[in-house]
Amino acid sequence: MSGIPRRVRQGATLTLVFGVVLMAGAASGAWGEPLTVPLPPSMDAAAQLAAGRDVTGADLSPQQAEALVDASGDRWAAYLSPQEYADLVRGRYLGVGLSVDRGKDGSTAVSAVQAGGPAARAGIAAGDRLVAVDGAEADGLPVTEVVARLRGSAHAAVAARTVAVTVSRGSSAPREVVLGRALLAAQEVGVERLPDGVVRIAVRAFTSGVAEQVRTASQGAEAVVLDLRGSSGGLVEEAVATASVFLDGGPVASYESRGVRRELTAARGGDTATPLVVLVDGGTMSAAELLAGALQDRCRAVLVGARTFGKGTVQQPSRLADGGVVELTVGRYYTPEGRSPDGSGLQPDVAAVPEGAGDLALHVLAGLGARR
Repeated sequence: MSGIPRRVRQGATLTLVFGVVLMAGAASGAWGEPLTVPLPPSMDAAAQLAAGRDVTGADLSPQQAEALVDASGDRWAAYLSPQEYADLVRGRYLGVGLSVDRGKDGSTAVSAVQAGGPAARAGIAAGDRLVAVDGAEADGLPVTEVVARLRGSAHAAVAARTVAVTVSRGSSAPREVVLGRALLAAQEVGVERLPDGVVRIAVRAFTSGVAEQVRTASQGAEAVVLDLRGSSGGLVEEAVATASVFLDGGPVASYESRGVRRELTAARGGDTATPLVVLVDGGTMSAAELLAGALQDRCRAVLVGARTFGKGTVQQPSRLADGGVVELTVGRYYTPEGRSPDGSGLQPDVAAVPEGAGDLALHVLAGLGARR
């Protein structure tokens, strides 16, 4: 199996076709009561998964589903329990309520703290340095792994429902705090109104309703900075709907699923005039890359920052008899110009180091005609 932790793979689920298929199933009623589809006698669930075939309705225990996912060799394969799936769709997650980022010096910093969450109650604040997570030095881990260690499974043992973090502030000595994980409402969209009518909209994931929040936040803006740094992806229809906020119809992406090519298009009537810059980095992945690639290829926005993560694959969901979900990779998606970001990511139009990207975005907006 790849080195990607299970929780990171789960965080990248509900992407691309996953969202489309789930919504289509909900509309038809097929997902109300899981269908029981008997497997052919000559092909059990393991063989079905290995062949990349749909196993909807298979009667597998969570342990069997986990084992099959691990044995698939698919780095983005994932199993979600019924509760984990419901939490992701509703924009909830188990965690401690803090976000992290990597500074130029390689240190891991707390970039945001969710009000009322475990981290906030423990006195952790944005700007603190995250030294260690459960004894592992944070600076020696990828940011995605740090996030995975901060989060936990909704069905973990009681001992695993806490995480020990070591933080420091300024010249003060590091202190260790044991935080209890809690089920938190994900705050996927952050809005900051800057001088001269500039609005910065940060999208951390594309869960239900995000596109409408972006549309509302951008109304009346003189210029927009769409911040997709660290955005883990999400529902494809929300990414396409977000593209529709800034495009007047036309292609957003295409994807292949088992040899069939399908097109995703923007709705008509979007705002094509307001200057737009999109911030990206190595944490911009999946549906967020789909959106960034569409706006870049359509010459609607200037991408500023660093090369994106490079997850351009399509996952096909299979809902099991108990309501859990198994998904496997079945193809790739492509930008309007036919590029696949899978493995290589998207190169920004203007490269920027992390600490200077925000200011550079404002300079680029000025060049696009925004007031300063």
